[in-house]
Amino acid sequence: MKMTSIAARLMRAAAAAAALLAGPLAVGAAAAEEKMTIRLDFSPWGVHAGMHLAKEKGWFKDAGLDVDIQDGRGSGNTLQLVNAGQVDVGQIQVGLLPQARENGSTAKAFAGIDKRTDLAVLVDQESPVAKVADFKGKSLVVFAASPWAPFIDYWLKQGGLDRTTVNVMFVDPSAVWGTYTAKRADGLMSTEPSAIPVAAANRPSKAILAEDVGITFPSYGLVATEKTIEGRKEALKKLVEVQQKAWTYIRDGHVDEAADAIIKQRPNAKLDKKVLADQIKLTIDFFDTPNTKGKPIGYQSPEDWAKAAKSAVDAGAIKPGTDPATYFTNEFIQ
Repeated sequence: MKMTSIAARLMRAAAAAAALLAGPLAVGAAAAEEKMTIRLDFSPWGVHAGMHLAKEKGWFKDAGLDVDIQDGRGSGNTLQLVNAGQVDVGQIQVGLLPQARENGSTAKAFAGIDKRTDLAVLVDQESPVAKVADFKGKSLVVFAASPWAPFIDYWLKQGGLDRTTVNVMFVDPSAVWGTYTAKRADGLMSTEPSAIPVAAANRPSKAILAEDVGITFPSYGLVATEKTIEGRKEALKKLVEVQQKAWTYIRDGHVDEAADAIIKQRPNAKLDKKVLADQIKLTIDFFDTPNTKGKPIGYQSPEDWAKAAKSAVDAGAIKPGTDPATYFTNEFIQ
């Protein structure tokens, strides 16, 4: 009994010592996961695959990040929340930055996902419409806060048209798809990767691209304020590395797995796997411009941003003279 009592005391002492040693280590491990809020542009769709896959596979946690991924209400709204400090990072159409910064925003793009311009006008797949001039006498539907908004008049002008020769209908975002699929509009102003797969079920469509008339509008990427970029360099570097890993994995033959990850992360969204997979494939198609081919995922071209600034000036969205280098940074790209 005496030996048993001594053994028991020794075991309790050893357990207490282990707890003391493990305590600080456990606290340190928990503290290593840095919290970060990331706001997306809209409800779940293919361009979000890199975020949801990384969350599903635990890659954020492996990198020491505790990431809260939030659905959004439009790129413009997400940009406002980033600028107000209500979220840390936004995944948005970064082509909005020139106009936003002219109006006082301090947000910058610190990684590009889709660098190529994906703004497009959808029309029926069998429609004879092939260029801007073909829209004479036709109707277009768009929502007021669309990334298309600053470029509508400039785009029409490239075909010798204006709002007296084309009926541009501004509707609530929730009414855009219903208006188009019900054929109350000849064209839908949106983006090719997001819209073409969705339209396939009810109104199979083709895309007339804004880039066909020289508009440059860098598409999806990650943005944060200058303050966040300066103050959270290590965390943003980890975020970029995780997204590079996720999109490389997706591009290398794992599109279906990425679509499944979105569905698992958003089980109540009633998502269609085929639509998601097609959106992801189109997102990858818009990854690169001639100036970014062969560069790491996330790299942004100074030449492309200079063209984007010129497009914004030509469209009357910003005044000339701004240095395009203020819109982005490649400091986290390796």
